[in-house]
Amino acid sequence: MSIHENLLGGPPPTHLPDDPEPRELLASGATAAEVAGRYPTSSLAWARLADEAFERDSVVESYAYARTGYHRGLDALRRNGWKGHGPVPWEHEPNRGFLRALHALARAAQAIGEQEEYERCSQFLKDSSPTAAQVLG
Repeated sequence: MSIHENLLGGPPPTHLPDDPEPRELLASGATAAEVAGRYPTSSLAWARLADEAFERDSVVESYAYARTGYHRGLDALRRNGWKGHGPVPWEHEPNRGFLRALHALARAAQAIGEQEEYERCSQFLKDSSPTAAQVLG
């Protein structure tokens, strides 16, 4: 028996492939808009745009950016074997863009009074990665 065997019978964790270019560009000072324009499938770039918009009280804009990042992340998860549920570990850095977009979507939904969407996204984040839910707040 392997130490990493899932004894609960659930799906294995999904680990998205590394896509270092957007992350490196953001770390080097490129704007999130530049990175999203160059790498439109990057959930991380869209999540960063959502965060920036939320910080300047542009909540509807934040919601739109977050939803884009969330859907780009769902596409990537499905391409990598995810079946609609199961762990998406925060500890695997390439997963963080999706998890950050999901958190941003929940936050923006709550801010505009979309309570059911806030609850759904918050629960989805907790179910996907309890660590992400704790780290992101």
